[in-house]
Amino acid sequence: MKAILIMFDTLNRRMLPPYGCDWVHAPNFARLAERTATFDNCYVGSMPCMPARRELHTGRHNFLHRSWGPLEPFDDSMPEILSENDIYTHLSTDHQHYFEDGGASYHTRYDSWTFHRGQEGDPWIGQVKDPVYPETLNRMTTDASQPRWLQNTRRQDWINRAVMDSEEKQPQAKTFAAGLDFIRRNHAQDRWFLQVETFDPHEPFFTQQNYKDLYPHEYNGKLFDWPPYRQVEETEEEVQHLRYEYAALLSMCDAYLGKMLDLMDELSMWDDTMLIVCTDHGFLLGEHDWWAKIVPPFYNEVAHTPLFIWDPRSRVADARRPQLAQMIDLPATLLEFFSVARPADMQGIPLGDVIAENAPTRDAALFGVHGGHVNITDGRYVYMRGPLDPTQNEPLSEYTLMPNHMRHRFAVAELQDIQLAEPFSFTKGCRTMKVASTQSDRRPPPRYTMLFDLAADPDQTAPIDNPTEETRLSARMSELMTANDAPPEQFERLGLPIQETV
Repeated sequence: MKAILIMFDTLNRRMLPPYGCDWVHAPNFARLAERTATFDNCYVGSMPCMPARRELHTGRHNFLHRSWGPLEPFDDSMPEILSENDIYTHLSTDHQHYFEDGGASYHTRYDSWTFHRGQEGDPWIGQVKDPVYPETLNRMTTDASQPRWLQNTRRQDWINRAVMDSEEKQPQAKTFAAGLDFIRRNHAQDRWFLQVETFDPHEPFFTQQNYKDLYPHEYNGKLFDWPPYRQVEETEEEVQHLRYEYAALLSMCDAYLGKMLDLMDELSMWDDTMLIVCTDHGFLLGEHDWWAKIVPPFYNEVAHTPLFIWDPRSRVADARRPQLAQMIDLPATLLEFFSVARPADMQGIPLGDVIAENAPTRDAALFGVHGGHVNITDGRYVYMRGPLDPTQNEPLSEYTLMPNHMRHRFAVAELQDIQLAEPFSFTKGCRTMKVASTQSDRRPPPRYTMLFDLAADPDQTAPIDNPTEETRLSARMSELMTANDAPPEQFERLGLPIQETV
């Protein structure tokens, strides 16, 4: 038995044909849905990139205990567990966050890995002299009022783009080429797991002209393919242009997905190879008058994600599954597929029986980001719980033995008053550092609690006042937080009681 996981970053569910989109050119996603079980109620867990990948390894939520960071010494890692059970694991990726301070210890859990450079602000091409920016480049690139790290990231991105003047030179193309090469080398062998993971269609939405030509439109504005993380200030013309830029990159992703499906057809791999296609989160492209993610609430454009799975044991294809699923279910699914025992700390649910027999999963799913709303959905309602005091958003602490933020280590000032916390249920007896959170990743605190009825308001345009549902969902939220052994101050921050689990 073999398994392939294809992971795109920032893949918008609402822009895929299998989920109802009729204007994005993505025939291979439609083809994928014909060969797989398509999940209609998959939600994020921990946001954003590396917290989601910690869930992919450990099968449990990250966001209640810490923000962006490395795997912890006590974490169970799905690829490492597979390797320890004589299942070869390989990662092909262009996701540069694996190679920053806050991504350490993930890629080395695989038996082998390849990294294909140049995405976003990956510090790849060394150039002292500033690049020549086009006059129409959007102001976010050169605006001196922006944080220095953002200026440097955008500068580096423009330098990197200069050497990617053809499709085959782009990191996504190289990532898939390496994954296809692994399959050709090893398709006759048994017991291996391949993860092909591309940063696309994450911003910036940079691709080649042949994909842009799929979306002809008149536009005479600035070069605009990298939205800021803020409310929309752009014109409607600019908003629509950016959506086309995203769609063009999504069409490139579709083309490379097609190459993978073609190879599986050519090598007759459908009989013994599981295929999972997923993402970590979506992205706001002007909906709710917001760009991006993390800063605004986690509306369904961000939180409701696509998921496709082919399981060769049940051979269920061209089918829909309504059960609630999350990233934490994928490591459980892979371990169960290879008949490997799951660690006791892994809380995800194997999806094999869901695909084969429509088995249930969960009655509610918890999701969020460290220090933001804690959110819960039962598939109909989405409840976003903010702190009692949004002006303070306290108490809030990081619990870690790996004190790294996204791009830098914890500052010395942050570590002056650290405490040792008592072990959590999943830390295998280890005490962690307890560090007062500084909200270092530029995230403002959530300022209000909201409840949405997706049946009546699928676009989440108008929060409702329904005390009965709010009481029910807040109680279930507390139960799930307790089941995740959330720190006591998370309950205090949100004004929730610690409840017994059911």
